[in-house]
Amino acid sequence: MFFHRKSKSAVAPGPPEYIIAGLGNPGAKYETTRHNTGFMFLDLLADRLDVKINKIQFKGLTGVAVINGHKCLLLKPQTFMNNSGESLKQASSFYKIPPERIIVVFDDISLDCGKLRIRRKGTDGGHNGIKSIIYHLNSDNFPRIKVGVGQKPHEDYDLVDWVLSSFSKDDLAAMRSACEDAVGAVELMVCGEIDKAMNSYNS
Repeated sequence: MFFHRKSKSAVAPGPPEYIIAGLGNPGAKYETTRHNTGFMFLDLLADRLDVKINKIQFKGLTGVAVINGHKCLLLKPQTFMNNSGESLKQASSFYKIPPERIIVVFDDISLDCGKLRIRRKGTDGGHNGIKSIIYHLNSDNFPRIKVGVGQKPHEDYDLVDWVLSSFSKDDLAAMRSACEDAVGAVELMVCGEIDKAMNSYNS
């Protein structure tokens, strides 16, 4: 367990204000792979908040948590990575949540393992999950937390094989630290303090 649990907060009435989406692929064989960094982060966040992400809706698994007084929908799309936007579109349309209040956490091979990069918006950067979200939301104006999973060990290494490979013991330790920082960043971002999050956690 990466985090010490907090006492479970009573869920505030009314719809969620934010969606916090972690990207990955469903199924046990993908659980500890680099491409499932977003799922790993959400699992840790949910454990810390003592909530479950187990309700089936919006082509995903969801849970509801209160973070710094803000009601948030935690979402793990179950569409497989390349169609992540289908799930985000359904959830955001149902709750009428604009892109600016959708925080997406995902893996980034351009960053060293365990490094974070927080952005207000941006292109897909070659990430198919983000490409799908931009397409379905018709916007790239959503904040995101990129979690570094490291570059391919050599140029000829197949990219798919790399992102679907498992972390080493040392890499897992780096990911633990990165997820802890990502939690801190989300706590600031839901309060509108994205600049502070970037200044505090970008590496």
